[in-house]
Amino acid sequence: MNKASIAGILLGISAILLGNLLEGGRITSVVQGSAALIVFGGTLGATFLSFSMRDIKLASQSLRNIFFDDPLLPKDYAVISEIITFATKARKTGILSLDKDAQSINYGFFNRALRFVIDGIDPKALRSTLEQENSTFEEERLRAAKVFESAGGFAPTIGIIGAVLGLIHVMENLSEPTKLGAGIAVAFVATVYGVGSANLLFLPMAKKIANNMKHEVFLREIIIEGVLGIQSGRNPFYLREYLNAFISKKL
Repeated sequence: MNKASIAGILLGISAILLGNLLEGGRITSVVQGSAALIVFGGTLGATFLSFSMRDIKLASQSLRNIFFDDPLLPKDYAVISEIITFATKARKTGILSLDKDAQSINYGFFNRALRFVIDGIDPKALRSTLEQENSTFEEERLRAAKVFESAGGFAPTIGIIGAVLGLIHVMENLSEPTKLGAGIAVAFVATVYGVGSANLLFLPMAKKIANNMKHEVFLREIIIEGVLGIQSGRNPFYLREYLNAFISKKL
């Protein structure tokens, strides 16, 4: 579980609700089904209209990575340590001896990269293939982030539409004072839902997907340089120093 994501959502929503209570408001006053239907239904419809179903599915699949860490995604230093172990073994007993080691790698990109090395793929073709796969991965994740980013742009505007609809309802019932409160509540709550969902959910989720993507792309770049170092028979000591330089630059 990604503690930062869970804590961020709980902290943001709790702060707003607590502030409302401290001002003398009630939680029930910001719970309006009609306002939620207008804002979230309208935002969902606008988002579906803007993207293909493939992009929507990518965004849905990315939700898990926002709240839960990928158990197969290794840490930077762990990858470098494993690469150096493989490089040392390859220099001693040959690249083909890494065949069994490749079977123990759970992270798909690392597994395929090492497999290419074992199969004797040309270094230029190897780099080109892995970099293209990395580029495709980056593009897909950015499209997923764009879905939530667009939803964050639509939500406040849909909230204004909800507010206008609430005010229309108020104007239609000026002769009946008992109905005015409900219409005004929908008007203001719709605006809160629109602005709140955009800034507390949709835009931060887009940012989280993009940040996770950048980290994984960075990790894949280390793997690419590492397996190419193994293939070329680079000295493990200097290979370690080279790969550690990636971490230093990142920090």
